[in-house]
Amino acid sequence: MINNTPLVHIKELAEYIAQDFKERIIPVDKIAINEGLELIYYPYEKGTFDGMTVYSNKKFYIHLNTDSGNERDSKRGRFTLAHELGHYFIDTHRIGLKSGLLAPHPSTTNIKQFNSIEREADYFASCLLMPEVKFKEDIFRKKFSFDLIQNLAFNYNVSITACAFRFAQIGNHPIMIIYSENGFIKWKTESDDFPYKWLLNDKKVPENTVMGEYFTKTNVRDIFKTEQVWAMDWFYYVKEEDVNRRFYEHCIPYKGKALSIIWED
Repeated sequence: MINNTPLVHIKELAEYIAQDFKERIIPVDKIAINEGLELIYYPYEKGTFDGMTVYSNKKFYIHLNTDSGNERDSKRGRFTLAHELGHYFIDTHRIGLKSGLLAPHPSTTNIKQFNSIEREADYFASCLLMPEVKFKEDIFRKKFSFDLIQNLAFNYNVSITACAFRFAQIGNHPIMIIYSENGFIKWKTESDDFPYKWLLNDKKVPENTVMGEYFTKTNVRDIFKTEQVWAMDWFYYVKEEDVNRRFYEHCIPYKGKALSIIWED
């Protein structure tokens, strides 16, 4: 069994590594090469896995699946590599891989991970690619909007999802992130101070939402847009005096899948 590593230790480790680089876009390939890690970018078939760290013949190898979009320097590829670097740099993960206590396993991004080992590697990746001090400097005194997330994602060369997660962790404005497929919610996460925790239908996307419009109305194209929604359209346990409480929802749909970011002025 692999013991959990405190998140504060993971944050300190990742940001200690990141501080050696002055550029905003952290060169993850360079970090791996400096550690003597063998990077293997190869088409391992789409949908199988994103990345995998293997210890063999006294050497670490990181496999990155280009068929799943993990190209060198791509947003997805950078996060996947940063995640796999987490498995290498976090002591319990590295020792587990070397001893055989932790078996090599395929990692998949953009899916909510419930395995504590995967969550730790994801957190390491977020802290490495978007160090807290730099990130907070970039959002200081800036009003929240989807454009802010989009600009941050571009500046750090990470995906919208990864950037939104980081903002939910350390941002200066409470947000909720919801991901769904074919009209059913797969996962959600929110800032600690977001005013609501429970969704109206639990797993099914409510119809009177931007995301709900995408899944329930015919001929709705994959169009990114921000619209106002009511608290009672999305959330459970809305008090009577808050039924007219308004939020913003920005929905990013794509081929039967959708990600929404929700916030309040």
